[in-house]
Amino acid sequence: MQSAADLKIKLFADGADRATMLEMYRNPLIQGFTTNPTLMRKAGIADYAAFARDILQAIPDRPISFEVFADDFREMERQARIIAAWGPNVNAKIPITNTKGEPCFNLLLRESSSISRPCSR
Repeated sequence: MQSAADLKIKLFADGADRATMLEMYRNPLIQGFTTNPTLMRKAGIADYAAFARDILQAIPDRPISFEVFADDFREMERQARIIAAWGPNVNAKIPITNTKGEPCFNLLLRESSSISRPCSR
């Protein structure tokens, strides 16, 4: 059986608990992080941007994905552009559908290349 280090995959930790994220950051097998508004709400985070700035200072050298939290497509685009500007290691996530079940395909297709940068690490 191969070890995780030998596999040709990238492991991303999913969560919104600062202490756990920093613990995972010390693990060289974890190559990036992802979070979303639901996880942040469950973790008691009230200020999305403040949490993001804090975690980006603590984890400056690995990809981190933050998801938009709007349902309106124009607001999703606005939020994605703001999120993507938080740092060179940041990826803005737009869900496939909003909470109303409406597909976000047109926004994703129209804006994907200009909103987020691919992870190169």
